[in-house]
Amino acid sequence: MLGNGTLQVVGISLADATVRAMDLAGAANMTLGTIDGNGTWAGVGYDSDGPYVVSETRNQLLVTGCNVLVTLLGSSSNGIVGCSSFCSNNDRWTGTVLSIPGDKCSGLGCCKTPIPIGRPSYHVQLKNLDSSREQDSKVPNAVRIAELGWFDGFADELLSPASTNTSLRRPVPVVLDWAVASTAVITPGVPQFDNSSCPTAGRGACLSSNSFCRNVTGNYRTGYVCRCEEGYDGNPYVAGGCRDIDECKLPGKCYGQCTNTPGSFVCRCPRGARGNASIPNDCVKSNLGLSVGIGVGSGAGLLVMALGATFLTRKIKSRRARILRQKFFKQNRGHLLQQLVSQKADIAERMIIPLAELEKATNNFDESRELGGGGHGTVYKGILSDLHVVAIKKSKIAVQREIDEFINEVAILSQINHRNVVKLFGCCLETKVPLLAYEFISNGTLYHHLHVDGPISLPWEDRLRIATETAKALAYLHSAVSFPIIHRDIKSHNILLDGSLTTKVSDFGASRCIPAEQNGVTTAIQGTLGYLDPMYYYTGRLIEKSDVFSFGVVLIELLTRKEPYSYKSPENDGLVAHFTTLLTHGNLDDILDPQVKEEGGKEVEEVAVLAMACVNLKSEERPTMRQVEMTLESVRSSCLEQEVLHSEGTKKSNDNHVSWRYPVISEGTSMQSTRQYSLEEEYLLSSRQPR
Repeated sequence: MLGNGTLQVVGISLADATVRAMDLAGAANMTLGTIDGNGTWAGVGYDSDGPYVVSETRNQLLVTGCNVLVTLLGSSSNGIVGCSSFCSNNDRWTGTVLSIPGDKCSGLGCCKTPIPIGRPSYHVQLKNLDSSREQDSKVPNAVRIAELGWFDGFADELLSPASTNTSLRRPVPVVLDWAVASTAVITPGVPQFDNSSCPTAGRGACLSSNSFCRNVTGNYRTGYVCRCEEGYDGNPYVAGGCRDIDECKLPGKCYGQCTNTPGSFVCRCPRGARGNASIPNDCVKSNLGLSVGIGVGSGAGLLVMALGATFLTRKIKSRRARILRQKFFKQNRGHLLQQLVSQKADIAERMIIPLAELEKATNNFDESRELGGGGHGTVYKGILSDLHVVAIKKSKIAVQREIDEFINEVAILSQINHRNVVKLFGCCLETKVPLLAYEFISNGTLYHHLHVDGPISLPWEDRLRIATETAKALAYLHSAVSFPIIHRDIKSHNILLDGSLTTKVSDFGASRCIPAEQNGVTTAIQGTLGYLDPMYYYTGRLIEKSDVFSFGVVLIELLTRKEPYSYKSPENDGLVAHFTTLLTHGNLDDILDPQVKEEGGKEVEEVAVLAMACVNLKSEERPTMRQVEMTLESVRSSCLEQEVLHSEGTKKSNDNHVSWRYPVISEGTSMQSTRQYSLEEEYLLSSRQPR
């Protein structure tokens, strides 16, 4: 349903960028005075900024009634179009109009006209041209916006003097044009042809690699739609949606030997014939003897030329390859990389890997070596000459913004040395699309281990350890490097696990370095919905606490085994809001993973309280990643201690506690869950966890 619930979608066309809907309200809502009347055609909402407007080529204004003038108006009461319908005093209605062959709406009892300005809604003004209104009973007064050709099929009913309110409410088909990034023009009625609707960076909504963007301009709004390139067909709004058309299977395309190619085809006459294979019976057999003679002579001449040119060609290729490598090095911001790591100049030289090495490692980037793709490129598995198994990332699109992100990731990873962060081996800048080689993590992502089919997933003990190791990595990034690093895209997809399920934080393409003297930086919004810090989303101010929020969402994901970006509660709340509400009211069991409830103990509630603190809307009230790390270490330590004490039949209490607490409301009572430390305990934990 669209608009205020009166437009029911019955068809969607990607090729025409239209939606066909049934207007369940029927005729426009009119308030009639003594003579004249005013009303509205509600459509998809008055002055809506949405993507839909009435199609100017697929609809018409239809008016039924006697001696009335109807005008469509815009938002500022500017007239758009109108028409008049007349009835004479001595007409026998049913015997005159309905017996006319062809068009049933030509001004007698009914009028119609095209709508030159497509809008989401219209004001309607009705004026009676006969003040006596003695003809009103012949045809009911009604104003409709309808699809072309619809009226003729219902003329008998809609023009009948016996029409009732039921006919006035008959659903009317209407066709709406839609566009991506639809924006109302500054001056309604004046088209804007500035070709500025298509995105200037990236692909926008045109996700298929074989698609292109086309501007949409009109009298009311601007926007854009996506189309498949010539030779492709399908859905340009999804990745891989535009697929190659096999023209060789289409009739009338080729009458010879047809070879399909991406986006096109090649049509040739059969061997031994000549002519135009695209024309029926145009391929004619050629003289074989003459062809053989010409072929032998040409072959001998070509052989001499080939032998003479071999040496020159090799020399030219060698020189051209060297120039091309230098060009790509400059184009891929090699000098920028040198500047970013200028304080450690040896790093840049050590990290440059020749293209030949990576081609050998991946068997020329064979498809069988692909590990998958992410937001910043495709990943291949390879083995370097020093027998290191590596994952090689190849950017999808060589646009300047992604090149800068690529170099940003190289510069960041070159400064990181932590057991829970992927290790960078090097990079290659000698190709059009730059490449990264980092350590191969064999066991996939936390997301794929957690969200498996069936009731059993990662054990609670492993989930707690993975959360602790991730917190260590983020605390290291925030506080233990020369320039604090904000990851900006913490999610379960970017937490890798090796063979022993040890955590490796990955994908630093969106990360940012923040100078120590600054408290955050204003930047374009990047991240994944569901994990994104709301304050960062609304203000654009990126701070270390933004990573804390995303990590809190990962903790909730580990506790509930729900996907943050797709989960909806019965109250239509997202995962974070529903989780915090249940925890506050003491109903946490309603959302916890049954496996966590079975395997975990009181530490489950402590981790839940920690997660709630991390996703606090006020960033200043969130803990630091160092505090989060210490909390999880303490939870794990107390968990192990309790197991030992339980086996010995003893019980000890913990003293010297200082940290946050959060109230839990349950049937008029109030409990507080706490995780507390002493400063001495924090130093001890820190000494046991070397960086």
